[in-house]
Amino acid sequence: MVIEKKNVIEETDTLIIGGGLSGLYAASILAAEKKEVLLLEARDRIGGRILCTGPNGFSADLGPSWYWPALNPRVCALINALHLTGYPQFETGYCRFQTRDGKVVTMEGQPMDPPGWRLHGGMSALVEGLYKRLPQGTVRLSHPVCDIERQEDGILVSVGVLDEPPECRIKASRVILAMPPRLAARSILFTPDLPHDLTQSMLRANTWMAGHAKFFALYDEAAWRQLGLSGQGFSYHGPLGEIHDGSIETGAPFGLTGFLATPALRRKEKEAMVPAMLAQLGTLFGEEAAHPTAFYYQDWSREPFTATEYDLRAAHNHPEFHLPSGKTTTWDNRFHFAGTETAHHLAGYLEGALASGERAARAVNQAPLTCNQKATHV
Repeated sequence: MVIEKKNVIEETDTLIIGGGLSGLYAASILAAEKKEVLLLEARDRIGGRILCTGPNGFSADLGPSWYWPALNPRVCALINALHLTGYPQFETGYCRFQTRDGKVVTMEGQPMDPPGWRLHGGMSALVEGLYKRLPQGTVRLSHPVCDIERQEDGILVSVGVLDEPPECRIKASRVILAMPPRLAARSILFTPDLPHDLTQSMLRANTWMAGHAKFFALYDEAAWRQLGLSGQGFSYHGPLGEIHDGSIETGAPFGLTGFLATPALRRKEKEAMVPAMLAQLGTLFGEEAAHPTAFYYQDWSREPFTATEYDLRAAHNHPEFHLPSGKTTTWDNRFHFAGTETAHHLAGYLEGALASGERAARAVNQAPLTCNQKATHV
């Protein structure tokens, strides 16, 4: 791989755009097969919508929280390969339901079917495990792609801000676009223009989680369990719409976590939202729940590398993205789509992310071109 120099175009075999689960998984497959691969991530961290935080090694999931062993064979296989372990979602006890007028009703629990599991170390353990398997220098953070140009002998990718001189340029034989299709269509200049029907299908593909916000509250004790409650709650009143027990399998810290019901267009800054969220937790699960030892909040609609203005209305169905004619490649099989929205099955889930990353990596292996080989344009 050519060493980066100012005003010099680097070259690589396969360039992956996006350092979420899908992009990292595709990179790990190619790297394991000794293929030359470079991955660019716009953020200053890996993981994309997988985000964990917390004190003293505790990982509070502010992105995806669960996997379902009965439905997710790829996730389970990756967990085993990375020597990670999971545990069942705690669901023992009664559920709380809050009506539109604020009345709180205690009801039988609503366990997941099939059962959902959490991962020791949080979901970030998946991306961290994949990252550690990659050769040093494979991943470059803080590298937002702004321009992708098809050329006779490859694809030229520019990093930086549109309408400004690029920070760097990289030429690849093949490109895997492992980012939300809507975000790519909105933020990247393609030369030549992608076909109109393809661009429209990208813009129509809802970005899962892009319109949502999540919270995670930590406690030294799970006082709600002493009341016979599971930590599960649903509400039509107040900012919180869905709540679950987010505790680790054994011992402290304990946690409550879930999703906001307040639409993105009506959500205020974190400081203005937190008091109402804490008050609602106290109403649902007892006064102790209103006083966590730590509180975390993530509004994905405010993340420029996740959401666009089209995502301010949250998607309530998992997205599906299909190129015209059902294809997942374009530009003479040099340009491949990945990312969970592009999965044929379980789009929006971790399983979909892994499936799409695997598909894109296999497609790359079936097109043995180098930067110096010209392709015939169709």
